[in-house]
Amino acid sequence: MAGSSRASTPQRRRSTPRGARGRSASAQKRRFFDYPRTGFHGLHRWLPSWRVVLGTILGVGFLGLGAVVAAYATTDIPTPGEDVSAQTTTVYYAPNEDGSQGPVMGTYAIQQREIVEYDTLPKYVGDAVVAAEDRTFWDNSGVSVTGMGRALLNNLRGGPTQGGSTLTQQYVERYYVDQTTTDYYGKFKETLLAIKIARQESKPEILGRYLNTIYFGRDSYGIQAAAQAYFGVDAADLTVSQAAMLAGIIPSPNNWDPAVSPEKAAARWQIVLDAMLADGWITQAEHDAATFPTTVPYVRAAKYAGPQGYLLRMVEDELASKLDIDKEQLDRNGYTIVTTIQKPVQTEIERSAADLLAGTLTDGETPPDANLDVAMASVDPVNGGVVALYGGEDFLTDQVNRATYGNGVQAGSTFKPFTLVAGLEQGIPLTTRYNGHSPQQPDGWDTPVSNFGNKSYGTIDLVEATAQSVNTVYAQLNTEVGPEATVAAANDAGISTPIPSVPSNVLGVASVRPLDMAGAYATFAAQGMRSEVHIVASVTNSDDTTAYEVVAARTKAFEPDVMADATYAMTQVVEEGSGEAYISPIGVPIAGKTGTSTGNVSAWFVGYTPTIATAVALSQRGADGTSQVTITPFGRSASGGTLSEVTGGSIPAHLWADYMTPVLDMAQFAAVRDFPARANVGVDSTPSASPSPTPTPTPSPTPTVSAPSVVKVPGGLVGKTQDDAKGALLAVGLDPVIDTAYSDEVPEGRVISVDPKGGTEVPAGSQVTLVVSAGPEPEPTPTPTPEKPQPTPTAPPEEHGDGT
Repeated sequence: MAGSSRASTPQRRRSTPRGARGRSASAQKRRFFDYPRTGFHGLHRWLPSWRVVLGTILGVGFLGLGAVVAAYATTDIPTPGEDVSAQTTTVYYAPNEDGSQGPVMGTYAIQQREIVEYDTLPKYVGDAVVAAEDRTFWDNSGVSVTGMGRALLNNLRGGPTQGGSTLTQQYVERYYVDQTTTDYYGKFKETLLAIKIARQESKPEILGRYLNTIYFGRDSYGIQAAAQAYFGVDAADLTVSQAAMLAGIIPSPNNWDPAVSPEKAAARWQIVLDAMLADGWITQAEHDAATFPTTVPYVRAAKYAGPQGYLLRMVEDELASKLDIDKEQLDRNGYTIVTTIQKPVQTEIERSAADLLAGTLTDGETPPDANLDVAMASVDPVNGGVVALYGGEDFLTDQVNRATYGNGVQAGSTFKPFTLVAGLEQGIPLTTRYNGHSPQQPDGWDTPVSNFGNKSYGTIDLVEATAQSVNTVYAQLNTEVGPEATVAAANDAGISTPIPSVPSNVLGVASVRPLDMAGAYATFAAQGMRSEVHIVASVTNSDDTTAYEVVAARTKAFEPDVMADATYAMTQVVEEGSGEAYISPIGVPIAGKTGTSTGNVSAWFVGYTPTIATAVALSQRGADGTSQVTITPFGRSASGGTLSEVTGGSIPAHLWADYMTPVLDMAQFAAVRDFPARANVGVDSTPSASPSPTPTPTPSPTPTVSAPSVVKVPGGLVGKTQDDAKGALLAVGLDPVIDTAYSDEVPEGRVISVDPKGGTEVPAGSQVTLVVSAGPEPEPTPTPTPEKPQPTPTAPPEEHGDGT
């Protein structure tokens, strides 16, 4: 049964393969590349088989591997870079008058390097660097696949650019390639080179060369120079903590120097110590015993010695902020940098400052207090270039640039011109008259305002108020224009420090930088056209291509007619006001303003011609080295008397004149002497600016005028005896009023000033005040009262002003 059953089962026909359906086996003809795939329909016909996919991947892989192998085989290890291959950057003074290259101001190059053998260093020095820069260094093949992949993914995501470089790759960059590679092709070549070098050089050899090559900041290349610069020891004597700190700042040494950013330096130091412990380079006991090391003061190279150091530091700061050129690039990239500093002018500014500090400028006997700070700056009104600058006596001993540092010093009455400009912009003319009585409390003021020496004036115009620096008049003007308008005018001119919008800002209660003040007055000199103040004129690459060049970009800050009137008022400061004694004898048209803060903690003279603006500021540091205190009097006045206080019209004006007299004779500054004529902003077409009534018009052409007759105050009364001056006034029908004041310069019984001044038209019979000298102020009696009475006993502490 079973057998017959099996025999009776029909034999199943073998199915035909799908790919051969519809055709005979003999008809099948195989192609070399079966694509599109035969025997398939629809989407399957176009999908390659797994064999094709695998073959393609393997083929491409082998081709890529072959290309890498070929590239590796053809990669030659270059000759190691030498320090001498780094090109020197040279900084020049401005071109000479004939157009030739100016003298060299300073150079930047690889200067501090001393090669040390790796085996002379404590082991933890290298371990610290490995822990900070490449914890897989001792085991990797010169590259880190995971690190490069992580960096690539981060870059593709748009994060901060990362390179994923190992310590060996960094070594290749610095020791062989001598530049930082950022593009992917360059990174590929660098990777191959790192692999090849890792196979040919030992790990200690690579690490030793790396330590001798890397930049550590403070002008230090290599571990030996760094150990000396930061700790004053040889690299062989570095402690674990010191080694960890140096390793930690490698990525950004100038920014993470403990002297610059102690918090960041300490954080990096801790990271390195923790990594050294985790990787077994130090014990737990060594880790726990470590304390953040103390660094020695940074002693810069000799090129920073003297006043020149402040100029070079300004160049560095401007290049870093405008061009992102850091100190290491300056040291290695061979730039040619031309500054705006004119060497002949710089020579004069340094000479004058040195003479002042030595005491030879004043009386030749009495030098100033050792804590006196002198700041001077000159700016070109045409383009804003810093022509000369004095920030201190020696940058190596005091790295604070007094011309540019912080908020500067209190401005005193040098701030009044900003209120004057604000008034002129609002149509308030120079002929506007105000009560100059002292003290008085104008509207909006919380406390009374006093003039310098509590001197009272009659009704005077803004020209006289500017010339004599009358606080009470300017207090009223600031109330009229609004303190905010004064702030706006100061900012438009170029003042960058914070100025409060309070009535007393007109008296210079805020502090300003001397360089800012020179730039602001340069805007006045340029008839309202403001330029950005700068010290770098151009930067040229080592291949003679231009990296940077200043393009004159002036903006209109004020109208020319406003500037013409403000300038006219400020010329009267020099011709007959608080700056006359020293500035007027120069014999050149000069506009300027003196300034003295309350308590004499600062004293200024800022002046300009059409071709140069210069600010001079004196201040004095207290015992703590930072606070500003009353300037200790020294030297003599213009008349030869001993100075009892330092005011803007005394030593600052003297210093300005001493410095600028030879400068203004230089061809480039003597080319234009005269200012534009007074524009009379806000004055209508009526020719008379006096307060006299307008003549009553009559229908007939008779000369009779119904108003009182008008006369002019006689000129030349200043310096005459009291009787002669009274007689001259009575002769023209005016009523003399006598006032007295102490004076070291004007002899007793002679006229100090006239109000209204000579040449002013006034109604017949008007009163004219003659201020007559009472001689020098008598010495104070020996009582328990202070040795030197305050010149303005009724003035509140926040008020400022000057009258000399």
